[in-house]
Amino acid sequence: MTSVIRDFSRLCLHTITTKPWSLSEAIAGYTKAGVVGITVWRSALAELGLAGSAQALRSSGLKVVSLCRGGFFPAGTAQGRQDAIDDNRRAVDEAAELGAPLIVLVCGAVPCMPLQEGRKQIADGIAAVLPYAEAAGVKLAIEPLHPMYADSRSAINTLGQANDVVEAIGNPALGVTVDVYHLWWDPDLEPQIRRAGESIFSFHISDWRTPTRDLLNDRTLMGQGCINIRQIRGWVEQAGFTGYNEVEIFSDEYWAGNQTEYVERIKAAYLSYA
Repeated sequence: MTSVIRDFSRLCLHTITTKPWSLSEAIAGYTKAGVVGITVWRSALAELGLAGSAQALRSSGLKVVSLCRGGFFPAGTAQGRQDAIDDNRRAVDEAAELGAPLIVLVCGAVPCMPLQEGRKQIADGIAAVLPYAEAAGVKLAIEPLHPMYADSRSAINTLGQANDVVEAIGNPALGVTVDVYHLWWDPDLEPQIRRAGESIFSFHISDWRTPTRDLLNDRTLMGQGCINIRQIRGWVEQAGFTGYNEVEIFSDEYWAGNQTEYVERIKAAYLSYA
């Protein structure tokens, strides 16, 4: 039986969850709310710059759990593929400066490119970046995205496909991210979580609103949708994962509201439904 969460010692918020806040505001808001972990989106670095962001995070006492996002490897030209590799190496440099041990990869896709070709380019791109990341002490995690994003956001759409890439490359610095929003529907999810085992590097939570009003920006708070988050968390923990539960919510509705109140709602939902 999955244990009930009783405190916030493993709670992490993504800066994209409170998108209206700058990084400075997020650091202050999370700290005041008793949130202990932060996953930084690269767009949030613009306010203070990389060095300033790193200093602010170090001074805050927050644990930098990961950097989002790398990836987007497939392209129609060799130059496009090289540009993606170069950008991912820059992400490695950013993660190392911030003290983030992990980069989450949204792997990318090209409309009308066969998915098998996209997956090959993804594997090739990861293999090209991985030695650079490993040398910097930064791990990479493949995040499978829901099939509704297979046209332009990711050709990796199941945990099984992500596991295939991890096993084919065979480097302990490469693992997977389990995001309940993207994977809850998969009938093979439990055995694929067992298969992933220690290569599960991060775990993302939110909920699937029914009916969904927008395919990108309408995730909802835990317990307000149809995902059995606690069951999936149980499978992940049984596979050996002991890291943070990262709240990653894209929501025009929540972004339009008071972010301090929203963080308190996240905390309540986390204890009740995660």
